[in-house]
Amino acid sequence: MKVHDQISGRLQAFIEAQPMFFVATAPTGPGGHVNVSPKGMSGTFVVLGGHRVAYLDYHGSGAETTAHLDENGRITLMFCAFQGPPNIVRLHGHGRTVPVTSPEFAALLALFPSPPDTHGVRSVIDVAVERISDSCGYAVPLMSYEGDRDLLVRAHERRSEADLAEYRRVKNGVSIDGRPIFAEPTAAG
Repeated sequence: MKVHDQISGRLQAFIEAQPMFFVATAPTGPGGHVNVSPKGMSGTFVVLGGHRVAYLDYHGSGAETTAHLDENGRITLMFCAFQGPPNIVRLHGHGRTVPVTSPEFAALLALFPSPPDTHGVRSVIDVAVERISDSCGYAVPLMSYEGDRDLLVRAHERRSEADLAEYRRVKNGVSIDGRPIFAEPTAAG
């Protein structure tokens, strides 16, 4: 394993070439569930500097990453080479969720050079990277990449912005550990 000073050159090229990555977060303390989520779709991940990355977070079945980031900010992103030379890159850091309802959202979304359809994005996950490492990946299997699935984007096409807000309220209102997430602003505040 090698620890790097920043994301640049070979590491950045490797990260940007991977069609899939994994996100790991955990609540604070001994209770609660550790979460690992696979992420993909071309154009949804961007390196913003030597110590900053971001990815688009679409509406989905859960929102554990947001719950954990709201609680303690800890996050690890992992990229594996399933084709070509073996390699695993891990980015450890602290992240924050910038929801679609935030005034910052549009400016962060503009940093993605060629995202897919962004209707259905519920937030941008913005990560300050504190530790960058890569390791051999000798045991990671070789697999063929056939292409991105379009099911998530198509599923959200038929939902209005009001439908998506209701989705966040009903399906992403609390984490599996009961932590409140995606609290929408109310008329009172």
